[in-house]
Amino acid sequence: MNPTLLTAAHKSLSFGTKLKVTNATNGKSVIVRINDRGPFIRGRVLDLSKAAAQNIGMIRSGHSKVCYEIIG
Repeated sequence: MNPTLLTAAHKSLSFGTKLKVTNATNGKSVIVRINDRGPFIRGRVLDLSKAAAQNIGMIRSGHSKVCYEIIG
């Protein structure tokens, strides 16, 4: 996973699937493309690249509640 691209990892969604991910804490959203498998930590559904996390204000916390919607 390239940390400079707007990408994410998901355990079962097809590679290339586009998601709109919204940070539930601040309402900021980003569009990402699934290009990796994971996360492998119990209770987590998505693993965002550093660029995607930065876009929605998650860098300081490292993790956050998010909502996601498949858009393509």
